Parts: sequence; C-alpha cells; structure tokens
Amino acid sequence: MTETENMVAGQEERLIFPAFSEDDAWELGQRLVARAHSHNASVVIDIRTQDRMLFHAALSGTAPANDLWARRKSNVVFHFQRSSYAVELEHKRKGVSIGPEIGLDIKDYADHGGSFPVRVKETGVVAAITVSGLASADDHGLIVSVLEEFLPHSEKS
Repeated sequence: MTETENMVAGQEERLIFPAFSEDDAWELGQRLVARAHSHNASVVIDIRTQDRMLFHAALSGTAPANDLWARRKSNVVFHFQRSSYAVELEHKRKGVSIGPEIGLDIKDYADHGGSFPVRVKETGVVAAITVSGLASADDHGLIVSVLEEFLPHSEKS
C-alpha cells in the first residue's frame, strides 16, 4: 500500500462513531456546509443510508452532475465498506477501475474520493457522508477535517 493509502486506512480505523442518528447527520451536514462556505467551495453535501437521504445541500456553483457523482460515490462506500478515496487509490495502484471487469456499472458507482463511511462501533457501516465538487483528495479531506472535530477521541494522524 502507498503512504496515502495507509493514511486513509488510519482515518477509517479511528473515525468511528459510538452511535449515529438523524440529528448527527443534520449536525455534520451543517458543519460541512459551514466549512465549505469558509473555503468558498462549490460542493454538494450528501449524507445517506442505503435506503434514505438524511441530509442534502447543493451549494452555489454546483450542477446536477454533482448530485449524480455523490450518489455514485456513496454507492462505492456501501459496496466496498470503505471510503471511495481508499477504493480510488487501491484501484489506481492495481490498474483497475469501476466497470464490467469488476462487475459494477459506472452509471451507479464512481471510484473517486469524496465519500466516507459512517461506521458505528460494533455495528458497521450505516451511512455515507459524501462531498462532490472538488478534486478527489479535497472532497475526502473536507469530510475528514469535519469528522476529526465532530468525533470524540479522533486524534489527527
């Protein structure tokens, strides 16, 4: 694994929720919107479970395509149970991508950074937090920076 892959794996290991509720989704979404505004970032912010939307915001400067990207990246989180950035990095290292060779349709999945699993301790992945509109690493970084402040005991690495 590359150094970046190890860093992302470490983030996934330590950014674990003790529990997760609709109120948590709302609070995280509000924090992500505030952080995006503070960086003048035109992004879509999407927090969802596999079967329902918990939070969605399309900030000024985004397009309908950002909503589609958010859905496709969150599908990667649910399928692989990892961040879409981790999947992107692994696929690049291995020379593969979403498509028929791995049995996933590019209309429904995108192995690009910007979706992070909401992993609840002793439960597993229950939701995906997604940002779409920046470069892969920046979408991912926006989420991680907010999670590091939101979650207790999530010391930066």
